[in-house]
Amino acid sequence: MSTKIATQSVPFHVPFLGKEEIRAVTETLESGWITTGPKTHCFEEAFARFIGVRHALAVSSCTAALHLSLEASCLTEGDEVLLPTLTFAATGEVVAYFKARPVLVDVDPVHFNLSLEDVGRKITRKTRAVIPVHFGGHPCCMDSILDLAAANGLAVIEDAAHALPAKYRGKSIGTLSPLTAFSFYATKTITTGEGGMVTTNDDLLAERIALMRLHGISRDAWKRYTAEGTWRYEITEAGYKYNLTDPQAALGLVQLSKCEQMWRRRVEIAKTYDKALSSLDAYLTPIVAEDAQNAWHLYVIRVQSSALRIHRDRVIEELRQRGIGTSVHFIPLHLHPYYQKMWGYRPGEFPVAEDYFDRCISLPIYPSLTDEDLHRVIEALHDIADGFRR
Repeated sequence: MSTKIATQSVPFHVPFLGKEEIRAVTETLESGWITTGPKTHCFEEAFARFIGVRHALAVSSCTAALHLSLEASCLTEGDEVLLPTLTFAATGEVVAYFKARPVLVDVDPVHFNLSLEDVGRKITRKTRAVIPVHFGGHPCCMDSILDLAAANGLAVIEDAAHALPAKYRGKSIGTLSPLTAFSFYATKTITTGEGGMVTTNDDLLAERIALMRLHGISRDAWKRYTAEGTWRYEITEAGYKYNLTDPQAALGLVQLSKCEQMWRRRVEIAKTYDKALSSLDAYLTPIVAEDAQNAWHLYVIRVQSSALRIHRDRVIEELRQRGIGTSVHFIPLHLHPYYQKMWGYRPGEFPVAEDYFDRCISLPIYPSLTDEDLHRVIEALHDIADGFRR
């Protein structure tokens, strides 16, 4: 086993940005439109075409997309929303914005998406919505979720922060439910730096979100400063400041044009990891369902304590010493102080999510990851498996 600390690092993530993105942003800045304007409108139209949906509404983040989706679904104080404990902070906090209760559920032991069995157990007369999270880019079992929601009168809002361009049974994520929220954060499969999108086929939901994302000002508020606009406007609701800017949209348009190319590279990386690590008993690799197209936002392995004498945390440190960047997705919500203090959650309530969290490591998987660096990650994992075997 090598103990030499690497002088060159393999970062956990590097955005895939080229001259085209720089040129698009520069041209947009030179145009004079530096807030929401025609480029944002073009990005929305292009995204809607790409997904295959009637409406795509650009917003400032996926958090904003989730918040607006819950608002459009008429969530109110005292309501309950079901969501997996294995997710990022945003999925739960947007529920709390309404003084509603985030009802956490455990995850399935294969793909680590929300457990349908636990969802079924936790539906009450106060339950108003369910937020399935396509963890790591692997689609949830949406047919079953939609059937369960329909039988209980629940709204479905998909958290697709990881899920571009994922598909479920041949259909793009973003077309299946009344509302779907996407993320364009720096580490996501396409990026606008910060940003998000809501997709829907429902005209009324789209109209409501378009209104509420910019102060509740009447339709096409951004056109006030164009030749076809007017200085006069009406505020019809107490809305939010959740609009995307044109420089961000310009970046997003170029990224969207590369989405399939970047996805194919992530697929190649995932397959290489699968082949190289499947022979080791030290790690479990992801499983992809036959009816799913995984977006491969994340590639998560699980450390096998039966094979290694060191804990996941030590494996991460050993990788760091070899110059390999990693991350952990995620610390389950119920283990955070806020959820314990505010909602009374305790360790031990969600055994599948807790076991997953105790063993998971997210490896580098991004389009600019070179084959050389990819094999450095694999070599390091083999080295650790050999050196710390039980």
